[in-house]
Amino acid sequence: MNKKSGASKASADRLVKTIRRKTRQTYSSEEKIRNVLAGLRGWESISALCRREGISESLYYSWSQEFLEAGKRRLSGDTARQATSPEVKELRSEAMALKECVADLTLENRLLGPIGNIPPAEAETNFYAAMERSDMAA
Repeated sequence: MNKKSGASKASADRLVKTIRRKTRQTYSSEEKIRNVLAGLRGWESISALCRREGISESLYYSWSQEFLEAGKRRLSGDTARQATSPEVKELRSEAMALKECVADLTLENRLLGPIGNIPPAEAETNFYAAMERSDMAA
């Protein structure tokens, strides 16, 4: 009899833990920063701020520590840049190549006209004629 009630209690404890884990509130980085800055301003006590926001003081202090450590790292220059100059240049050249490709395809589509209205042989002739005109203009 005792074993059965112990097993059901363990099962119930697991269920409660699962429910708490799934219903745990998550805070966005903006909310965390807002709360930490409100605490740093000192207009109200940390305990009053935490009661008002519905968070524990230990959670507030861990956010505050993370916030201040991130500021120290940023000011000391320890953070690596997300995009280096060669990466930016490479991305810009790739974007330019893609824009040229889109422009060429758009020109081809405009020259060919709507599908079905022009027979394929005539569309091909129009395309090559337009290409020759564009080569002469350049």
